[in-house]
Amino acid sequence: MIRKLKYLIPVVLLIISCKKQLDINTDPYNPSTVSIPKLLPAVQLNLGVNLATSSGISQVLEVYMHRLVVREDPNGYLATGIDFNIINSWSGMYKSFANMDFIIQEGTTQGNLKYVGIAQVLKAYGYSQMVDIYGDIPYSEANKLVNGGVLNAKFDKGSEIYPQLITLLDNGIANLNAPAANLLVPGTDDVIYKGNIAKWVKAANTIKLKLLLQQRLIKNVAADVNALITANNLISKTDESFLLPFGPNGATDDRNPGFGDYFAPQRSQYQSPWFYEILKGYNPNIYTGIVDPRVPYYFYNQLSVTTATPNPTEYRDDTFLSIYFGSTGPNAGQSQQNYMTVFGIYPVGGRYDDGGAQVVSSASGTGAAPYRFITYADVLYMKAELMKTGVIAGDAKATLSAAIQESFKQVDYVITTYVKPTQTVPAVSGTTAATDYLNLVLLAYDTNPNQQLESIMTQKWISSYGSAVDAYTDYRRTGFPVLFDPSNPAMAPGGKAQPPVNGNPFLALQPAVDVKVSKKYPLSIPWSSTEISTNGSAPAQKTDPSTYKPFWLP
Repeated sequence: MIRKLKYLIPVVLLIISCKKQLDINTDPYNPSTVSIPKLLPAVQLNLGVNLATSSGISQVLEVYMHRLVVREDPNGYLATGIDFNIINSWSGMYKSFANMDFIIQEGTTQGNLKYVGIAQVLKAYGYSQMVDIYGDIPYSEANKLVNGGVLNAKFDKGSEIYPQLITLLDNGIANLNAPAANLLVPGTDDVIYKGNIAKWVKAANTIKLKLLLQQRLIKNVAADVNALITANNLISKTDESFLLPFGPNGATDDRNPGFGDYFAPQRSQYQSPWFYEILKGYNPNIYTGIVDPRVPYYFYNQLSVTTATPNPTEYRDDTFLSIYFGSTGPNAGQSQQNYMTVFGIYPVGGRYDDGGAQVVSSASGTGAAPYRFITYADVLYMKAELMKTGVIAGDAKATLSAAIQESFKQVDYVITTYVKPTQTVPAVSGTTAATDYLNLVLLAYDTNPNQQLESIMTQKWISSYGSAVDAYTDYRRTGFPVLFDPSNPAMAPGGKAQPPVNGNPFLALQPAVDVKVSKKYPLSIPWSSTEISTNGSAPAQKTDPSTYKPFWLP
C-alpha cells in the first residue's frame, strides 16, 4: 500500500481540549510560510502532549507501570495498535518530527543556528523515546519523499538509530554554541527554557547520559559516561530541569492533559492500589510501615471517611477508592464518577488533598503542571544506578539521599512555579515528615543490601509519577520496581502482598475480586495500526509484544 506525504505536514498548533489538534497552514505543501519563532512553541507543545498521560503514550505506560488503572485495553496488558493513545501519539510525534526537520533545514539556510540546535536536541530526545517504546521505527526516511512523491518509510533498527541520536545531540550542542551575530535568537517563543542556551546544552548532555545508561547491559559505556560526568555540564539544579509547561485555562485551553479527568463526563483514570499501598507503607516487600509524605500531593480523594458510595466498590481504603489492574470482578465496572480518587496537584495541577472531600471540577485546580521530560532528580537517580552497578565510582546511598530530597523539592517547585494554586498548599521539602521518610528509606537501604538497586529504582518510579516513558524503560532494564503480578497468587487481591486493608468496613461485605491476566508483560508497545496498514515498507504487526524486546536488552 502507498501513502502520500504522510510526514510532510503543516505546522500544528495544539489546543488541549478534548484531545484536539488544529492545523493552521492552509497549504500543506508550503510550510515555509510560517516563521521559525512561531513554529518552535508548537513543536515543543506537540512533543509534550504526545508523551503525556491522557492525550499521549504515557496513558498506556502509566497503566503498565502500575500507577494507573483504566477499564480500556491497557488494563491486563492488552493495548493494541488500534488504541487511540497509540495511534494519536504516533501520528503526533511524527508531525512534530517533520516540523523539527523544517526548523533544522530553514534555520541552517538562514543561519539561525540556535533554533537549529534546539530542534536537534528535541528531535534526538523524541526519537529516543520512540525507540525505547516501540523498538524499530521509521527514522532515516521518515520525512523524505521517495518514489515520485510516494512515501513508504522503512523501519530502521533501534540499534542503528541510537548512535545517530548521539551525533545529532553533538551537532545540536555545536549549533547552540555558535555565534548568534545579528540573526534570530530564541526568547519567549522557547517555552521550555526561554532562550537560555546554557540550559539547552545541559539538557542535551543529560539526554546523552540517559541514552548511554540505557545501553549499559549490552556494551561498556563507562568511558563515555565518566567523560560526561567529569565535564560537569549536566542538569544540576531544580530550575534546569527539562520540562514542558502547560498553562491555566485561558484564551486557549493548554492545561495538562491529565487534568482533563477533573471535568470529563466520565472519569477514567483510576489511581493504582499497588502504587498507593507502597506509598502508604502497606507493601510487605519494600518500605513496610513507611508512609510517603507526597500522598496528599499525588492523589485527591473525593470521598470523606464516613461517606458510603451508592455503588459497590472494588478497592477502598478509608477515602481512597479505585479498581484493580486486570479485574473482571462484579464491582470492577461500577460507576464511581464522584467518588473515585483522582490525580492530585502533582503531577497534573489538580487539587492538594486537604481533607475537603470535594467532587472535583474544572475549577478545582489550574491544570498548569508541566510534563517532565528529565528532571534534576532523574539525573541523581541515574547517577545512583550507575554507581550501584559499578559503571562509575561514587557513593550510591548518598546520591540516592540527594535524589529523594530533590524529588521533594521538585514537587514544591512545580506547585509554586507552574501550578500556582488558589488553595493553600504546604511545602513538603524540608518538613519533619520528609526528613523522617528519608531516614527510614536510607535505614532500609542499609538493612537490606540485596534490595539496594530495587530501592533506587523504586524511588525513581515514585518520583516520576505522571511521566511514564522512562519508568517503563527503567523497569525493563532493571526489573524494578517490583510490579503487581496478578498471575502470582501471593500478589492476588487478598493474598500476602495485595490485601484489602484490614478493618475496612466498606469492603467487608463485597464479593471477592476476580483478577485474571493472560498476557505476559510487554517488552515493547505495538506499532500504530494506521502506520502498519498504510506504509508499504512496514513490518508485520507484533503478535506478542512480550517477545519483542528493545535492542538495549540482552
